[in-house]
Formats: sequence, C-alpha cells, structure tokens
Amino acid sequence: MDQILIDTDVLLDFFFDRKPFSKYATEVLNLCEKKKLSGYTTPLIISNVYYLLRKTAKHDIILEKIKQLLNIIDIINIDKNVVFNALNSEFKDFEDALQNFSAIENGEIKIILTRNIKDFKKSKLAILTPETYLKGIARS
Repeated sequence: MDQILIDTDVLLDFFFDRKPFSKYATEVLNLCEKKKLSGYTTPLIISNVYYLLRKTAKHDIILEKIKQLLNIIDIINIDKNVVFNALNSEFKDFEDALQNFSAIENGEIKIILTRNIKDFKKSKLAILTPETYLKGIARS
C-alpha cells in the first residue's frame, strides 16, 4: 500500500470543491478511507487549511471537518531535525521544504501529492499531482 503525503492544495481542492481538481482529491481521500492508501499530512498543513477555511465558515464547522479528515489520514511530525533540513535545503519555498523533509524523516512516505510540482524540484521523493497518481495506480 502506498504511503503518501497530501499537500495543502489537494486538501483545499477537496474542501472548496475546486473543479476539476476536487474530483481527484476526493478519489485520493476515498482510497484513504477504504484503507487502500495511507494518507498523511503535517500539523502545518492542517493549520493552513484551518486558516483558509476560517474565512468562509464558522470555527465549530471547520473543527468538525478537520476531525473527520483526521479519521482517515494521519499526521506526521515536524521536529527540529526537519526544520534544520528545510533551512539548509535548496528549496525556494520553506513551507514546501518542511513538508518534504517531514515526509522523508517519516521513512515510509515515498510520494507527495500536490498540484505545486515546481516547488518540489529538489525533492528526492516522487512528486505527483493527484490526477497523475490516480492514473498510474489505475494502470497497475
């Protein structure tokens, strides 16, 4: 079973139903819910999602949606080592560097799903859009 880190933009596609991307984000989360895929995120991603959802919905509703999400995906750590690796990396976007190195430190995650491919050029992990990932597993 693949172990994937789900980036902020993918979760926002799902929550905001951003067409046509929400279709793929929903499929990925459905696979996680069915335990056919192990999905992960970071505390930073959850914080970003909360912040952006808060602009459109009430606090209690957002908390409930995030709790539902966390019933199907897990959270990985961002620790001092991850932060130092991100600070010392060649990533231009610090937040993306944090996601990358938290996935690497986890040791099981080999894929980051994002629509922001260009900011992960320096990653040693497979960086795929949800659409590309789903097309790849459909062929397997």
